[in-house]
Amino acid sequence: MSPLLYYALPALGSYVMLSFFFLRRPRLLHTPWVPAFRPRLGAHRGGSGERLENTMEAMENSMAQRADLLELDCQLTRDGVVVVSHDKNLSRQTGVNRDVDSLNFEDLPLLKEELEVYFSPGRFARGADRHMVRLEDLFRRFPRTPMSVEVKERNEELIHKIAGLVRHYDRNEITIWASEKSSIMKKCKAANPEMPTSFTLSRGFWVLLFYYLGLLPFVSIPEKFLICFLPTIINRTYFPFSRSGLNQLAAVVAKWLIMRKSLIQHLQQRGVQVVFWCLNEESDFEAAFNLGATGVITDYPTSLRCYLDSHGPPALAS
Repeated sequence: MSPLLYYALPALGSYVMLSFFFLRRPRLLHTPWVPAFRPRLGAHRGGSGERLENTMEAMENSMAQRADLLELDCQLTRDGVVVVSHDKNLSRQTGVNRDVDSLNFEDLPLLKEELEVYFSPGRFARGADRHMVRLEDLFRRFPRTPMSVEVKERNEELIHKIAGLVRHYDRNEITIWASEKSSIMKKCKAANPEMPTSFTLSRGFWVLLFYYLGLLPFVSIPEKFLICFLPTIINRTYFPFSRSGLNQLAAVVAKWLIMRKSLIQHLQQRGVQVVFWCLNEESDFEAAFNLGATGVITDYPTSLRCYLDSHGPPALAS
């Protein structure tokens, strides 16, 4: 045996043992985040499978099912009003080919009478309320209901207005910053650092990499939420690619990479709450909670409420 191997193999073996030990006992190295709330039932776009997405009627319906979290996206109108809308362009939602920021709030068109549920293709939602809603109206109507607010564009005015509304309504601890892009999240944290953050795509990638390299127990995690898609929905209700072959491959790879119970348990023990989206079938609810997820975001809050009520209270991470 060469001198290099003589020293390297025992060092590698010790590293593996330490990594495994602290992966299961992260509180020996890190003080866990103390959660301000635990979202078991999250309503995607306010519960967009049962009422028209992001309307006050949808939010009311979800709250009737005791939703713990309202998930929503925000845009800014021409006159500076923060509105709840997933899309910047209004074509899909209203049939009007205009961007939100090209219209004043009072001039925003009504939503269509029915909208297809994105994560349940072929199914449609309807509702009596077709009006877009201001974020401030939601804060007033549901003052203590946790919300996840996603920012999709690097719009500093929008970010600062959201941050200001959160402060004004004393919601710092119960409003989550969400964005796929780290450059946007950096702006969000600067605008209101007291709000909890969720992982961006690149940060999620680094967590997976650290996990497989055995480094995760030794790095700090500033985020308090991992809001992640459940791989089992790929090629069933979620089609990230236009080609079926790529979706099949993505489903296999993502399932192998992400659906690791030891990873979820490690994050939970460090106070990082794991919430899977966007799940609309009982089999997916089951898969998420069996992995140890804190909660699920769904388009159908009534279905998830029935599931939760029939399966009893959650087991808390030790």
